[in-house]
Amino acid sequence: MADMDYLFAVARIRVLEKKLLSGADIEQMIAMPDTDRVTAFLEEKGWGSSDAGQKGEGILAAEEEKLRGLAKELRVDESIFELLSYTDLYQNLKAAIKTVLTNDAHPNVFVSHPQYGEARMLSIVREKKFEELPEHMREAAAEAYEALLTIRDGQLCDVILDRAALTAIGEAGKRSREKILRDYARLFVAVHDIRIAVRSAAAHKERAFLARAIAPSEALDEKRLIETAAIGTDAVIDYLSGTEYRGAAEALQKSATAFDLWCDDHLMEMIKPQKYNSVSSGPVVAYRLARENEIRMARIILTAKANGLPEEAIRERAREMYV
Repeated sequence: MADMDYLFAVARIRVLEKKLLSGADIEQMIAMPDTDRVTAFLEEKGWGSSDAGQKGEGILAAEEEKLRGLAKELRVDESIFELLSYTDLYQNLKAAIKTVLTNDAHPNVFVSHPQYGEARMLSIVREKKFEELPEHMREAAAEAYEALLTIRDGQLCDVILDRAALTAIGEAGKRSREKILRDYARLFVAVHDIRIAVRSAAAHKERAFLARAIAPSEALDEKRLIETAAIGTDAVIDYLSGTEYRGAAEALQKSATAFDLWCDDHLMEMIKPQKYNSVSSGPVVAYRLARENEIRMARIILTAKANGLPEEAIRERAREMYV
């Protein structure tokens, strides 16, 4: 679509943005006594479906389903969100391979997808028709299938598919004509590589594992990240301190939670300029990312309330909001 074709969609987005949760809304939710009150507050904001008596997770699932229908609501080409849907696509492939090869049902692990939902993905995997998958998935699908089938290595299956997903996102970002998608893909791959490096360093993983797990990144030196992760967590942090991700390094020195918070806040700061853009797909993509962020924050609060965490502990996990 040409930039001018997004005028209607952006006008609609400006209306929808007014319904996004603000920082004040998040603070109000944090101060609420229990999950029932938080759920009621979200329902007052229009969250959830028409089903009466929905629990917290049901409300969040309904919001995620609404988000998947955003392109249709805005009358824009579904392909604008293709890059953002890769994680769901690979999640369904991973779930299908494990379901088929372990003969175990894995309820609630499949996510809605217009082309590769649960039924179709299971059919592809059962019949090993990997050629029906998008090209960027085919080789990884066959390799992950064989890893689980022949050596029963579930972790290797995950590593193969997770790296393939990151690689696909990175490559799609490079090809995109939309700056917001290029920036998003660049950040997404980098922060996930950092997570892999830090977790692998803590688990004393060897270089061979790291080479299979860490994906190519525009923002980071893949070889340096592998080398430092093989040494240890401090080496990873030292390397990151000399890159544009020094803020991530500072957060990692505090905790994994602080790092996750930095990642989400960094993304929000990156997309906020789209609030002043009116003739491109940028605001549409930014709105979708903002909605994902607020759903994630609502889930954090509901989970924390269910587990009796004090307000201060929840406040430490509070994300920067888009509005």
